[in-house]
Amino acid sequence: MGILYLVPTPIGNLEDITLRALRCLRESALIAAEDTRRTRKLLAHYEIHTPRLRYDDHSGAQAVARCLRVLDAGDSISLVSDAGTPGIADPGQALIAAVLAAGHTVVPLPGANAAITALAGSGLPTTPFLHLGFLPRKAGPLRKLLASLRDERATLIAYESPLRLAASLAALCEAWGPERLICIAREISKLHEEFWRGSLGEAVLHFAPGATRGEVTLVIAGAEAGAAGWAAERLRQAIQQGLAEHKALRELARELAPPSGWPRRDIYQMAVALRDAGRQAGADSV
Repeated sequence: MGILYLVPTPIGNLEDITLRALRCLRESALIAAEDTRRTRKLLAHYEIHTPRLRYDDHSGAQAVARCLRVLDAGDSISLVSDAGTPGIADPGQALIAAVLAAGHTVVPLPGANAAITALAGSGLPTTPFLHLGFLPRKAGPLRKLLASLRDERATLIAYESPLRLAASLAALCEAWGPERLICIAREISKLHEEFWRGSLGEAVLHFAPGATRGEVTLVIAGAEAGAAGWAAERLRQAIQQGLAEHKALRELARELAPPSGWPRRDIYQMAVALRDAGRQAGADSV
């Protein structure tokens, strides 16, 4: 039976690869790569000439079948992603499952990983942590995810596109409040590497829409132990501000529920009461 090696590749600097990884890439009968063009640059740098097979979300059952035939013949395959550790937030997970189901051996090699590197350099607690992979692209699923994690005390790690960074930071700030700490790691191990650290409120102001480039990893502090929602007076003031801006009551309840920790129904009822009290006060003054 063959062996599928999970070979981490550099996420930036080409020197961030192990001697064992290079040996596996040279000795394997086939390299299954998420992007063969990107992998070719790494292989050319180290003068490795192993045949490559594209394996991604679109390669389908034919690529899996070819890999299984290679393994059935007793040969080994090296699985690589675009960058970092294969099987983590990339299509390789499906191939790994298929290889295991067929009775072959999977051997993971230690190596580069953006999430762990960003966590180590963030300055935030490293245990426990929860890796979310890529954040949802659409606003609705993103709000739902953030609402479910509002009280999560583990440090959170997520990948994000630079094109969506500003919008995601605004959603995080709305859901969890501006005081929550965050580290934004950009272009890890590359020429323009940056570790930005601050609060969500500061991050929203710092990262303008469309201004960020490169690969982005977010490391976000978990909820504080025993953290409570807003006091009633703070919520009341926020509702009054929304009423002054002529916001619809249901919209106001939806906006204030995540950061305040209050149920929408309670916020809506308080908003109705404050609105009616304001109208009554206006009528009495006439």
